[in-house]
Amino acid sequence: MVKLYCFGESGNAYKAALTLEMAGIDWEPVFVDFFSGEARSEAFRKINPMGEVPVLDTGSEILTQSGVIQDWGIEQTGKLGGSTPAERREIWRWVIFDNQKVSGMAGPLRFMMNFLAEDKRNSDVNGFLKGRMIASLKVLEGELSTRDWLVGDGPTVADISCAGYLYYPEPFGFDRTQFPAIDAWLTRLSQAPGWKHPYDLLPAPTVGTDNRS
Repeated sequence: MVKLYCFGESGNAYKAALTLEMAGIDWEPVFVDFFSGEARSEAFRKINPMGEVPVLDTGSEILTQSGVIQDWGIEQTGKLGGSTPAERREIWRWVIFDNQKVSGMAGPLRFMMNFLAEDKRNSDVNGFLKGRMIASLKVLEGELSTRDWLVGDGPTVADISCAGYLYYPEPFGFDRTQFPAIDAWLTRLSQAPGWKHPYDLLPAPTVGTDNRS
């Protein structure tokens, strides 16, 4: 059984975990107490010098970065990775887009709006991140208004990656009702075999309240 170092609030860990789950890989979570500084500890940096989750221990190698772990899941199972080389390239185009433009904005914005001490929050920075995130979501909305999935005729890691942060309940400037195509897509993905909400799939949240309802 592979081990995934993770914590509930991490959208990047969720992308890795959901890929493992939907691909049918036997895995177990290893909780990392990020908010107490564990990811930056000397002991953890021996596992991942980058000082962040997710980290996958396969038993024979250590993998870091959600996209790398997703790629490993595809290699192990042949699932969620498209059916042709062209689809595989298109999947990674969307994963890179997400890492830079969607999660790359939503992650820091959600952290600063919900988990950073209030006296350290910067409204100008948050406004910039929200603007960039919304612009990228409009690109996603346009694509999903013409098809059910980002690549091919079923869910792939492109969908898992781009959707990862969008299931979290904490406010970060994203309103599903303003993006009907994204809203329908998130519902479709949540009905796919193996899908679980981040706070059901990963170790329970340690900061704030789980307000899924």
